[in-house]
Amino acid sequence: MRPYTNDYLLDKKVKIFQPVDGYRASTDAVFLSSLLDSEIVKAGDLILDVGSGTGAISLCLAERLKEKNIQIKGLDIQPDLVELSNFSAKENNFADFLHYEHFDIREKSILPAGTFSFVITNPPYSDHDMPSPNKSKQLAHNHQNFDLTGWLTFCLKMLKPKGYLLLINRAEAINEILSALHNKAGNVEILPMYSKQGQAAKRVAIIAKKGAKGISKILPPFYTHNEDGSYTDKAQSILRLGQGYFTAKPTTLSDGQ
Repeated sequence: MRPYTNDYLLDKKVKIFQPVDGYRASTDAVFLSSLLDSEIVKAGDLILDVGSGTGAISLCLAERLKEKNIQIKGLDIQPDLVELSNFSAKENNFADFLHYEHFDIREKSILPAGTFSFVITNPPYSDHDMPSPNKSKQLAHNHQNFDLTGWLTFCLKMLKPKGYLLLINRAEAINEILSALHNKAGNVEILPMYSKQGQAAKRVAIIAKKGAKGISKILPPFYTHNEDGSYTDKAQSILRLGQGYFTAKPTTLSDGQ
């Protein structure tokens, strides 16, 4: 196993092991995981994390949904990250219902289509940015002979009819995302994410239902930081308390706690 650090998520409720030199999870993963509303998750549901990286999204889901009797699977192209993610699952006592597999989604699927109730993904953000000299970061951040449309097509293929797709990406990708979902998924909810008030949205999170015909809507904006750089109450309740986005309640935790 490559050198790694022992880090934490959700105010030390969750351990996560990450490479010293390579891809490391960001707060985007925690925010995205919070968008899966626990109220619509049922016993026996299968959840797929596509491009699972170091496992941050699915580890946060596992902590929040561990009483739901579900199964979560993560797929990633980097075998060393898969190994670390499975180590994290074991150390958090999630291994009975959370497992990661090495897989390149450009290849023939190892999973039967239409299997999962939820697919959640934080795809590589760009196919045109200057690639990182670090191979692990390059694979995580830049599409490799594949595009966002192809990535989302795979995700939709894995979903059951009426299953939910959840993703986060750069705001500039919104046209390609909506085009990939057109006539395949509806009831699209778009969440613009802002670092601070007065700034342009840098990220968008999307929730869509496979095979649905409902209209799209833009949700109220999500601000992650206050003017002084501290996290907003909403962000704190997600990052520190592990609350779901739609049920999060304000917290009085300070940024240093």
